[in-house]
Amino acid sequence: MLEKAGVPVLHELPGVGENLQDHLEVYFQYYCKQPVSLNSKLDLISKGLIGTRWILFKTGLGATNHFESCGFIRSRAGLKWPNIQYHFLPAAMRYDGKAAVKGHGFQVHVGPNKPESRGKLWIESSDPAAKPRILFNYITTEQDKQDWRDTIRLTREVLQQSALDEYRGEEIQPGMDIQSDEQIDQWVKKNVESAYHPSCTCKMGDDNDPMAVLNEQCQVRGLQNLRVVDSSVFPTITNGNLNAPTIMVAEKAADMILGKAPLPKLDAPVWIHPEYATKQR
Repeated sequence: MLEKAGVPVLHELPGVGENLQDHLEVYFQYYCKQPVSLNSKLDLISKGLIGTRWILFKTGLGATNHFESCGFIRSRAGLKWPNIQYHFLPAAMRYDGKAAVKGHGFQVHVGPNKPESRGKLWIESSDPAAKPRILFNYITTEQDKQDWRDTIRLTREVLQQSALDEYRGEEIQPGMDIQSDEQIDQWVKKNVESAYHPSCTCKMGDDNDPMAVLNEQCQVRGLQNLRVVDSSVFPTITNGNLNAPTIMVAEKAADMILGKAPLPKLDAPVWIHPEYATKQR
């Protein structure tokens, strides 16, 4: 790839740019039967009052991103850890705020956290200002497709619980007509969006892994005085948002660079469902 782009290869590491992973999500939306959602706060006057209160007092609706409620579930038996992540939003609107449903609504942003599909990125020019090519290669394995089918069906089941009867109106999207595997596959393909977690393209790995770019010290293999310390170092994408794990990597790498002794090992107990191998719940 480098030679084709006009860049001489000084040290070959075939794993650079490979192993690209990302989290995807969709908006699962319902109308709200009670006038309590944020959809009523999108007019200019309301937004002006919200902004003024935040500027003056740092309180109110402007002091939150409104995603305070979240959760994780397992999609199938055989998984030790949850693989589906939820963020609840007390409104029904696009992430970028450019479109909202008329009336009141609520939604969950949801998607599988452990995709099998792998993409890559590469350069096509020696010009450092030229944009790279990126191929995410989303949802290309059968397990990834099945994970999305499970996600849609389980999310619908969660949001149909009686605790929400007082608030839950008609399902906006996907819509109750989306039921079969084929319908779910098509709807997800049309509506899925990145959760902005691209990562894993410069992975850490064992000495016998030819695609490992970094060693356990985040040092680039075969080169001196060069490390990578960001979310590209993960061999597989984290089971949740990247922010905290990336901060942890940075803190650990900073200690290694400074030669600080590691903290004592902590054997923290982790609960695992005793029948996870045979039961989904």
